[in-house]
Amino acid sequence: MLKEKVMSTALTGNEEALRILADYLKDDMQACNRTIISRMDSPVPLIPQLAAHLIAAGGKRLRPLLTLASARLCGYPYGPEHQRHIKLAACVEFIHTATLLHDDVVDDSNLRRGLASANAVFGNKASVLVGDFLFARSFQLMTDDGSLKVMGILSSAAATIAEGEVLQMSTQNDLSTSIEKYLDVIHGKTAALFAAACRIGAIITERPEREELALESFGTNLGMAFQLVDDALDYAANQGTLGKTIGDDFREGKITLPVLAAYQKAEGVEKVFWKRVIEQNEQTDQDLEMALSYIEKSHAIQATMDKADWYAQKAIDALNVFEETPLRKMLVDTTYYTVNRAR
Repeated sequence: MLKEKVMSTALTGNEEALRILADYLKDDMQACNRTIISRMDSPVPLIPQLAAHLIAAGGKRLRPLLTLASARLCGYPYGPEHQRHIKLAACVEFIHTATLLHDDVVDDSNLRRGLASANAVFGNKASVLVGDFLFARSFQLMTDDGSLKVMGILSSAAATIAEGEVLQMSTQNDLSTSIEKYLDVIHGKTAALFAAACRIGAIITERPEREELALESFGTNLGMAFQLVDDALDYAANQGTLGKTIGDDFREGKITLPVLAAYQKAEGVEKVFWKRVIEQNEQTDQDLEMALSYIEKSHAIQATMDKADWYAQKAIDALNVFEETPLRKMLVDTTYYTVNRAR
């Protein structure tokens, strides 16, 4: 559980904490959104059409928000001549959106953020190619920034994301996957970009390495907590909360902590059930409901949330190198919101 001192200052599990952070960074975020829209433009009509579909779907833009917040936390100066954090926040969002487009094709997903996914509307080929376009745009923005260190961190994150997705594919339907390997998957597919998004805020402000690494640790642990909660929500949320079809991970045979925790406690018919529905991928219409009952019985969601709380506390502790400011508190509250989404 999160430390009492953190819980006493944190907001409730709704989106209020994230809204306060977004309001505080409103001018920066508006400039970032303008950059995103302008860089999504193309003389090829399908690209801005698909891009407009993604923008209409909304999303919290958490990763670019973290880049902007990290830069401001480190004292990045204001003024029209200081725009590096804006372009790099847009770069982070392009990397993230490109991976979402590709993921939805790989997973054959029909929903994204509560609306029809891009591949459901435009087809798989268009989604893959526009994802490639967004990756290319992200590297253009890195080049525009001109920092080899920034480029190295963001390009390494992009490669790590791909490795995480491939590792997840290799563990699919495999109940012998260790919890350690599962954590490697979510570090690659999610936490690596959170870490890079936060660290570059310190780099462009030319802060000491101690602060760079503190923000990298904050981002890593926040990303781990974020993905653990997402994996819990697939078995504990309603469709409106999750923004995708409930049970997608189950139907795809994805190995997540709720499944691993339930399987490790299973005996007899329960163990046979998990092997049939996950390893053999033989599922009936009633199996999701049965899986939910076994997960509840084994307290697998609680085990997942306990792990998310542990990472969230590590994220908050990493911020201790910075002086207490309203922005630091907003980042603490945003961390608490992240783990409270499933409660």
